Amino acid sequence: MQTVFLAQSLIRTRAFGPKRQTVELAIIVPCYNEQEVLTEAANRLLAVLSRLLDAAKIGPKSKAIFVDDGSKDQTWSIIEQLCVRDDRISGIKLSRNRGHQSALLAGLFTANGDALVTIDADLQDDPEVIERMIDAFLRGVDVVYGVRSNRQTDTLFKRVSAQAFYRLMQLLGAESLHNHGDFRMMSRRAVESLKGFREVNLFLRGLVPLVGFRSEIVYYERKERLAGETKYPLPKMIALALTAITSFSVVPLRIITLLGFAVFLLSIAMMAWALGVRLLTDSALPGWASTVLPVYFIGGVQILCIGVIGEYLGKIYAEVKGRPRYIIEKAINL
Repeated sequence: MQTVFLAQSLIRTRAFGPKRQTVELAIIVPCYNEQEVLTEAANRLLAVLSRLLDAAKIGPKSKAIFVDDGSKDQTWSIIEQLCVRDDRISGIKLSRNRGHQSALLAGLFTANGDALVTIDADLQDDPEVIERMIDAFLRGVDVVYGVRSNRQTDTLFKRVSAQAFYRLMQLLGAESLHNHGDFRMMSRRAVESLKGFREVNLFLRGLVPLVGFRSEIVYYERKERLAGETKYPLPKMIALALTAITSFSVVPLRIITLLGFAVFLLSIAMMAWALGVRLLTDSALPGWASTVLPVYFIGGVQILCIGVIGEYLGKIYAEVKGRPRYIIEKAINL
C-alpha cells in the first residue's frame, strides 16, 4: 500500500504545475558513423532544450547524450568537441560496435534524468515532437511512442518490407506498435523496470510495451535524412526482424510441428496412392520422379525445420553465455 501511495503521489506531483518537481530531461542519441549530421543534430536538440527550459517544462540539468557505437569515422572526435562547446551535451563511447539497440540501452541505463527520450541522429524523427512527449510526461504518462503518420520519405521497398514486418509480427502474436521505430520517451521508473529484462538479443520495440505503465502515442511526419546513409541496410533489417521474431514468438516452432504433421499425412497419402496404382492397375511405370521428388520435398522441409530450430538455439546460446550487452570505454559530462 505504501508503494502504491508513493506512486500516486509522484503522479500528482508531476501532473499539477505549482507542486511538480523540476523535470530533468535526457535525450539519448545513438551514433554510428554520423559525422555529417552530428553538429546540426546537436544544434537542433540544444534549441529544443532551450525552449523547454524557457517554458519551465524541464530543469537546467537536462542534457543531450550522444552514444558513439564504435564509429569508424570522426564521430567521437566531434562529440568531444561538442561536449567542450556546451556542457548540456554529454558523450558516451562504447568500446566497440555493439549495434543500435545496445547503444540505445547503454544511453538509457547510464543517463540520469526523470524523462529519457531516444532519437536517432539523422533527424528523420522530428525533435520538435519532444515537447509533446514532455507534456504527456507532465500529465503522468510513463511511456510516449513516436509513431510515423506516413512513410512517404522511405523507398518503395522499405515501405513494403516494413508493412510486411509489422503484419508478420501481429500474425505471430508478438506485441509491437505499427510504424513505431525507436523514437520514444520513458519515465525513470519505466527505465528502471526495463533493467529487469536481461535479454542479450535486444529488440526494444518489443520490450518496452512489456514494461506496461500508462502510455500514449504522438504522431509526426518522418523527414528525409539530413546527410549520410542509412545505418539499417537490408542485411541489418533482416537480422533485426529475425531477432524480433525469435525473441517474442514461438509460433515458428509450432509451424514446424504442423508442417511435420502435414508432411506425414501427405506421405501416407502418397504411399496409399502408389500402393493402389501398383495393385489395382497396370499403369505403374518405373521412373525416378516418384522417388526423387518426394525425397527432395521431404529433404527441403527437414532443412527448413533445422534452420528455424537452429535460429532459436543460436539465440539461446547467446543468452546463456550472459556476456555484457555493451562496454563503456569513455564518458564525458555525465
